[in-house]
Amino acid sequence: MALRLYDTATREVRDFVPLQPGRAGVYVCGLTVQSEPHVGHVRSGVGFDVLRRWLTRSGYDVTFIRNVTDIDDKILAKSAEQGRPWFNLAYEMHRELDRAYTALNVAPPTYEPAATGHVPEMVEMIETLIARGHAYAADDGTGDVWFDVRSWPAYGELTRQGVDDMEPAADGETRGKRDPRDFALWKGRKATEPETASWPSPWGRGRPGWHIECSAMAGKYLGAAFDIHGGGVDLRFPHHENEQAQSRAAGHPFASYWMHNAWITTAGEKMSKSLGNSLTIPAVLQRFRGPELRFYLVAAHYRSHVEFSFEALEEAAVAYRRLEGYVDRAAAALGLAPAQLPADGELAADFVAAMDDDLGTPAAVAALHEAVRQGNKLLSEPATAGGEAGRAHLASVLAMLDVLGLHPHDPAWPSAGSGADDKLTAAVDALVAGLLEQRAQARAAKDFATADAIRDQVAAAGIEVEDTPDGPKWSLS
Repeated sequence: MALRLYDTATREVRDFVPLQPGRAGVYVCGLTVQSEPHVGHVRSGVGFDVLRRWLTRSGYDVTFIRNVTDIDDKILAKSAEQGRPWFNLAYEMHRELDRAYTALNVAPPTYEPAATGHVPEMVEMIETLIARGHAYAADDGTGDVWFDVRSWPAYGELTRQGVDDMEPAADGETRGKRDPRDFALWKGRKATEPETASWPSPWGRGRPGWHIECSAMAGKYLGAAFDIHGGGVDLRFPHHENEQAQSRAAGHPFASYWMHNAWITTAGEKMSKSLGNSLTIPAVLQRFRGPELRFYLVAAHYRSHVEFSFEALEEAAVAYRRLEGYVDRAAAALGLAPAQLPADGELAADFVAAMDDDLGTPAAVAALHEAVRQGNKLLSEPATAGGEAGRAHLASVLAMLDVLGLHPHDPAWPSAGSGADDKLTAAVDALVAGLLEQRAQARAAKDFATADAIRDQVAAAGIEVEDTPDGPKWSLS
C-alpha cells in the first residue's frame, strides 16, 4: 500500500506522489513566539514530526522547514504591556518553544527561518505582486500595501469560499483598502510603534504582513513548488488561503498537498491564551515525563480533536509505561545495555498499513501494543526470552517506537544519553556494585549483621536491591 494523505484542498485522501521521486519538501507554519507554549501549541510540532519520521522511514530524503514568526501585532502589544523590547520577548519565547520541542523529542527542522531574517525576500515578492497587478500601495500616505483579492479569481479555492461570502480581513486596519477583504502585505510604521520594529522598503519604513512571511520563506528554502504545507486547522483561513493566493498570483505553483492538525480543546473550546485555559509545557512536565505527554498526543489521530484532561493523560502515561517496561525487561533478558539495543528492526505489517493510511497513529499504537503483548509472552518462556526470536521482536518494537518518536532510550530525550548522566550512572553503578559485593561476602561468611548494615546503607541512599537468580539488581526506589 502506498502512502496516502488527507489533502485539505481536495478534501480527500490521496496517494502521496512527490514532485521529485525519492524526495519530499515539507513546510510547516510554526508559532508566533509571543508567550510560553502550551499543550495545544505543540500538537502541531509533534504531529508533523511523526509525518517527517514516517517519510524518512519510507525512504524519502526530507527537507523539513518550520518557521518562527518573531514580529507581529501581538508581540508588539505584549512587549509594550511588559515594558520590554519586542525582540527580547520574541527571543525568550523562542527559547521556551525550543525547550518544549526538545522535551517532547521533536527533531529540529532542516532549517527554522525567522520572519525578521527574511524581509528582503518579502519585499521582493510584494514588488512582484504589484507588477503583476495583484497588489497595490495605499494612496493615503500610510505606506501600507494590500493584496487585491478580486484580482485573483481563484481566491477562496483552498477553503471553498466565495469572496462575497467572506468577512473583512482581520488586519486591524481598513485604511487605504479598495475592498475590506483585501489583506496586508506590508504595514507602514505607525508613530506609536518602536522604530526597531520596522525596515526600509520602497513604500517607506514598515514591517511585513503575517501571510507574506510564510510565502517568502517557503519559496526561499523549498522552491516555487513543493510537496506538503502543514499547520493547525485554525490556519486554513485566512492564513493559508492568503498564502496560496499570493504565492500563485506571484507565479509560484506552491504546495501540492495541504495537511492540517486538529485542536486540543478544554471544555469544548480551543486551548489558547485568550481563553485562559492553556496548560504550559513546563507545568505539565512537572506532573508527567516528556515521553508520556508525547504518547498522549501521538495516540490520537492528527485530524481528530482532543479534549484535554489530566485523567486521560494519566491513562496514556500508564499505557506508555507498559511499552517502556517491556523494552527494559526484554533488554535485560538479552543482556543489553541501552546503547546496545538493536536498531535494525522490521516494522509489523499492520503498523505499516496504519501509518500509510493518512498517518493512522491510533491503529499504529494498537499494533504496537499487540506486539508488546506477544513480546511479553516470549519473555515468559525461558527458551525464547534471550534468544534470536526475542531479539528480533524487541528490535521490531523499538523500530515502531522510533517512528512515533517514543523510543524510551533515544538519546534525544533530555534525560537520556547525556554525557553527564552516563558518567553519573556509571559511577553509582560501580559504588553500588562494590557494596553489594561486600554484602555477598558477608552473607557467605554468615556475618548477617554486616550484610544487613550494608543493605540498610544502600536503602537509605534511595536504592532498591532485588536478589535474582542472576545476582542482585539495583534500581532507584
